[in-house]
Amino acid sequence: MRILVTNDDGIFAPGLEALHRELQRLGTISVVAPESEQSAVGHSISLATPLRVKEVALPGGTAGWAVTGTPADCVKIAIAELLPQVPDLVVSGINLGPNVGINVLYSGTVSAATEAAILGVRGVALSLNTYKDADFAEAAALAGGLVARLQKWPGWTNGVVLNINLPALPRDQVRGVKVTRQDTGQLVERFQRRVDPRERVYYWLAEINNRRHWDLDTDYAALRDGYISITPIHFDLTHYASLDTLKGQEW
Repeated sequence: MRILVTNDDGIFAPGLEALHRELQRLGTISVVAPESEQSAVGHSISLATPLRVKEVALPGGTAGWAVTGTPADCVKIAIAELLPQVPDLVVSGINLGPNVGINVLYSGTVSAATEAAILGVRGVALSLNTYKDADFAEAAALAGGLVARLQKWPGWTNGVVLNINLPALPRDQVRGVKVTRQDTGQLVERFQRRVDPRERVYYWLAEINNRRHWDLDTDYAALRDGYISITPIHFDLTHYASLDTLKGQEW
């Protein structure tokens, strides 16, 4: 199996290194990732600036390509120009911090996997539910086992992305796996108001993942309860109920 590994935390991020090392037992790995951190860039692509690509040495003696662009750019340029064959699978991560609920729309990690789906390749987005003291080796071991098992799932077509969120727990404390829907509850967001040394006010988004209420069958709830969450998502944003209603209108 040919696997393309990418992320939004940058090509030298420890989450990508751990994932690369773990997935080598599943097939031939290529790494094409952003030269610098591209967190929360969503599905943006570069139009007004050129993409510069350079080969870099990765830990363990292998080589990868660093791209001066977004995660979606990386998948595009990898499949169009850099790889000798189209990969069988694109795995994006492991992200520092969860990507659940509405945040999947902001996530560069999820967008890289979604770009794979747009190009007709199966995609996986992997995120770890912590922002500090991340044990990426433990998370990669969990992720590798999941990816290996999911290869046998007949419902995983090329247009489907599996958004997987991993609890930041030792393996023996992970309560299991839940297949979930995306949480669509309202975000609880909070900005911190600060003042710089020149007494100019600025704001920093300080809270993005909390909910006031959540349903138990969602990605957010499963992750909070210590489960691995697997959510199949798709790039088709059509709201079909509204479509049918609009078709019945006279124009």
